[in-house]
Amino acid sequence: MKPQHYHQPVLLAPVIDVLRPAKGEVYLDGTAGYGGHAAAIADHIGSRGRLILVDRDANAIKELAERFGDHAEPIHASFLTAAHRLLEDGALVDMILLDLGVSSPQIDNAERGFSFKYDAPLDMRMDQSQSLTAEMVVNKYAQRELERIIREYGEEPKARAVARAIVAGRPFKTTVQLAKVVRRYAVKPADIDAATKTFQAIRIEVNGELDEIHEALPLMLKLLAPGGRLAVISFHSLEDRLVKQFIDQESRDCLCPPKQPICTCGHTASLRKITTKPITGDSTEIAINPRARSAKLRAAEKINKHQKED
Repeated sequence: MKPQHYHQPVLLAPVIDVLRPAKGEVYLDGTAGYGGHAAAIADHIGSRGRLILVDRDANAIKELAERFGDHAEPIHASFLTAAHRLLEDGALVDMILLDLGVSSPQIDNAERGFSFKYDAPLDMRMDQSQSLTAEMVVNKYAQRELERIIREYGEEPKARAVARAIVAGRPFKTTVQLAKVVRRYAVKPADIDAATKTFQAIRIEVNGELDEIHEALPLMLKLLAPGGRLAVISFHSLEDRLVKQFIDQESRDCLCPPKQPICTCGHTASLRKITTKPITGDSTEIAINPRARSAKLRAAEKINKHQKED
């Protein structure tokens, strides 16, 4: 594997703590990237364990195959598509990790267009076989739709002004061209570039990230064997909210309104929280790996019958 692709995985020690990998277990990484978390898990589960490594990036899949060889089963797909396939095959796993967002190698590859630090084509596709690109979103979407995306996915207070400026400045071909216009009209925070929120919004739209999380989490629960552990690392409030709401819901025995005297929903808890609050990176990790600054880890364990009776 190329040395430049080795990078420090985010929240590695906490991930190991919450997943508790043991010899011979099955690990599913829905966003394997270049295998940073998977390599640490592999050391714990040993040669009798099984690694299922999913990524929608063809470059990552190639590198994973070279790095892990016969010890891993790489799957080139989104984690939502992979979950459907694995369920159809009747698979059950002991651990699942979803490390959401864009991987460091994707960001560092200027041609992928994820960062406005490089003058690159407006691409932003995690899966480069898909047709929708950032250029299409920026140049083809109606102003009202752009405004909605920038407001909802980027949480940009000046979404209307930014969307109007984008439409007026079309066509855009590169990240630098777009960022220059966005900076003029977006809110200017003290801690991040003013173009960051809009670029995040466009990336989420291109890759359908929030819809995928929402649809995939119930499938991940089905894939877990009794006692299996689910860990999710999110990088912004929209992702974290979806994960928190899912774990909260599945950790409750009843979803009826609080004032309703009798339960009519029939819902029973299927998860036990491992983390009551999200785990974040400490100052030492953030100094080494700035990506950890916004990372939040939540985890839960699938309840089995014996646990329910206890």
